[in-house]
Amino acid sequence: MKLTIISGRSGSGKSTVLHILEDRGYYCIDNLPASLLPSLASRIASGDTEIPNIAVSIDARNISADLEQVPKIVSDLKSQNLHTEIIFLDANGYTLLKRFSESRRKLPLSSEQIGLREAIDKESELLESISVMANLSIDTSSMTLQELRDVIKKRLVDEQESGLVLAFQSFGYKNGVPIDADIVYDVRCLPNPYWDTKLRTLTGKDQAVMEFLESQSDVRSMYDDITAFLKTWLPKFEHNNRSYITVAIGCTGGQHRSVYLSEKLGDHFASSFTTVQVRHRELGQNESKQHG
Repeated sequence: MKLTIISGRSGSGKSTVLHILEDRGYYCIDNLPASLLPSLASRIASGDTEIPNIAVSIDARNISADLEQVPKIVSDLKSQNLHTEIIFLDANGYTLLKRFSESRRKLPLSSEQIGLREAIDKESELLESISVMANLSIDTSSMTLQELRDVIKKRLVDEQESGLVLAFQSFGYKNGVPIDADIVYDVRCLPNPYWDTKLRTLTGKDQAVMEFLESQSDVRSMYDDITAFLKTWLPKFEHNNRSYITVAIGCTGGQHRSVYLSEKLGDHFASSFTTVQVRHRELGQNESKQHG
């Protein structure tokens, strides 16, 4: 039996995730009052249900006093050996503003006294205690609905109980650091293929760019250092019951250096972990590498 808590700011994609899980056989409850979590957990623990997996959405529509109790409630559930995980979705403020403006929906905390932007910021404050406990954080800022479905399918549905899911994500600093990153490496100090006009329009997946970067000693040293760090510490994260780790590699535009290193690291660690995912945010590409 497994209890999955879905949380995040309004407009980040919580409803989409619940629908995906419901289609996969989860019993889903939207906007569950946080104070009812212990009662639901007690029923799950007693075996008084034949449903194998339950997913609940808990967000800023809850009473603020109840939200403050969520960390303690979740800690108590885990101490009772109930398999509980928190999935937290978010997006940058500009994206959330744009989504609500386009949909013309009313944000739960907005009113005549509280504007849309202020309400979005207030949600972030109310949900901070839940976000820091999340087993998996997903930044949906640049995701389409299909891409979000793919991420949920790969990380929550197809790969349940299969060990640590390791994701490498390239990004460009010009568009900000991914919200869902657990570990971030800045590789803007490395030689940049952009300044070679023959390589400018290519990406880190093209042979010419790969050959250029592989010829640079600093690139090789950066790759070796990142590999050594991850080899040492990823097992520690896994031993600490972490199910998902996202390693974000950033360069200026997210086209050359970060893409190359994410691909290279993904290939290297595919032999050590059952599921290694590689995503290139600025290229709009993602793939999953299965070992064995």
